[in-house]
Amino acid sequence: MMFTISRLVSVGLSAGGASKAAWRSLNPVSSRCINIHSLSRPIKPTSRRLYTTTVTGKPAISALALAIIAGGASIALNALVLFRSPDIDSSNATTPEAISDIVPTAPQIGPEPTCNLVKALEDLRKEFPDSSVVSTDPDELYAYAQSVYSQFVGSPHSIVVHVRSTEDVVNVVKISKRYLVPIVPYSGGTSLEGNLSAPPSGSICIDLSGLDKIIAINESDADVVCQAGVTWNRLNETLKEKGIPLFFPLDPGRDATIGGMISTGCSGTNAVRYGTARGEWILNATVVLPSGEVIKTRQRARKSSVGFDVTKLFIGAEGTLGIVTEATLRLAPLLPTTVAVVQFPDIRHATDAVCDILNHGVALQCVEIIDELTIKVLNQYGVSARNWPEKATLFFKFQGSDDVIRDTSRFVEGMIAKHGATDYQLASSEEESEDIWQDRRNALFACLAYRPGCKGWMTDVCVPVSRLPDLISAAKQDFEELGLVAPIAGHVGDGNFHALVLYGDDAELALAKEAVSRINRKAIELEGTCTGEHGVGTGKRDYLVTELGEGTVALMRTIKQTLDPHNLFNPGKLYPDVLPPDTNALIEGHAIPDSKLVTKS
Repeated sequence: MMFTISRLVSVGLSAGGASKAAWRSLNPVSSRCINIHSLSRPIKPTSRRLYTTTVTGKPAISALALAIIAGGASIALNALVLFRSPDIDSSNATTPEAISDIVPTAPQIGPEPTCNLVKALEDLRKEFPDSSVVSTDPDELYAYAQSVYSQFVGSPHSIVVHVRSTEDVVNVVKISKRYLVPIVPYSGGTSLEGNLSAPPSGSICIDLSGLDKIIAINESDADVVCQAGVTWNRLNETLKEKGIPLFFPLDPGRDATIGGMISTGCSGTNAVRYGTARGEWILNATVVLPSGEVIKTRQRARKSSVGFDVTKLFIGAEGTLGIVTEATLRLAPLLPTTVAVVQFPDIRHATDAVCDILNHGVALQCVEIIDELTIKVLNQYGVSARNWPEKATLFFKFQGSDDVIRDTSRFVEGMIAKHGATDYQLASSEEESEDIWQDRRNALFACLAYRPGCKGWMTDVCVPVSRLPDLISAAKQDFEELGLVAPIAGHVGDGNFHALVLYGDDAELALAKEAVSRINRKAIELEGTCTGEHGVGTGKRDYLVTELGEGTVALMRTIKQTLDPHNLFNPGKLYPDVLPPDTNALIEGHAIPDSKLVTKS
């Protein structure tokens, strides 16, 4: 049950938005849930083989990285996981003694301690004597490894700790480091790429959803300081309630939290106007490092040329380099908006129209595309007051004064006419705007209801906008060839689209995975990315070397190894898996054969 590694690198995290209470009441077959597996099935641990590996590096790796790698001591970890079915009596809470009965503690090997969940649990209960803070309830261990929207089932954690402050996080991290127990941060649970699952060795899940305070609103400076568990929609609702004419413009799935949004480098429908989390919207972050040290990445000033931007090191790192507990966010003026909608003969005509509009400098807040199948699905869903023509459709959102919106609308209407646009409609009131945009919001739920009993696998590819028609055309050909139904909607102004690939059984699931793989590789071929806004998690690791190149991925690993030499921060996420010698099984951690680095590609 043990393996020894002298390793180069590893790891990852992400977060998003639903509370543990919501999880307990969530119906696994609810239309909100895209999860492809039953939430009631226990997860069986992957078998692990005993092996020892050594590390070799390429000449391009820095001398510092080589020194770290060469000097790293071998680490022995227990392959212990408390895989408990959530239907077990939750009153039978797991104790340290019970853990000992389930998985024997391995003897210490070498100068470093082994992964010791028993001791970690004892110390956590001493540090947090309140019985509501440290949990081994099987229901919670399972629920905090899942996402509301994920197509991946997560392996249960061994311990869940409900923290309330940065200091609490520090204390958990120190215990994790002391006993070499991996940590998986959780803040909202709305991620889609298996970002929350426990590693096979067992883990402590740090629940950050209780860090939900809006600490300071600096209206004059148009920024806000808040904790990682605050959701973007609650933040904007609070600003509105206080009569502050500002908002935070990043808008991923509802109830995504600030910590998770930073960790996945999110965006949303507003990205065509306001950009993504990788822009200047995150002014600074308070981060707990794997060492237990707390850093604040920069001050609150709008700009700074002091060194490189450390904040961006943690944006999109999926919690593999540090745990974000607090952030200062830039806010934008809240302007009046109006919605317009128009149909086109096909996706290519619609996309060409958008490129034309953007290249003429038209300021759009949003421009969304829905294909003819999704329009058909929306019409059948039965909640819209309209019956839309079953054609490729663009949804625009204009912003500004009445005069600005009117002038923008006239310009857009004139420009799109030469691209075959028909039935252009500009909403005449705020109520009509909300009704039209609600149809765009309902697209996901309408698609899930289209084939009763089916589940969906969501894609997240992004390419240069002019290449989007090529990608969508290739995807549709793949769906037709494989006999799959997959409605498409996306953020056409960014070249980002989502296909919801529907499947009803294991055979269709295998076909769906094949289609998703083809789409991801086609996007990369078209100078794009396998993930525009959902992150990598466990679901997209295999594409990183193809997309970024071995040198870039090696640099990512070097940074990871430098900050987290024991690979404790959410191992198994983001970075591509590496095969140990003489085995075909993918192993958590980074075992590097002597000859060369081996990855799945």
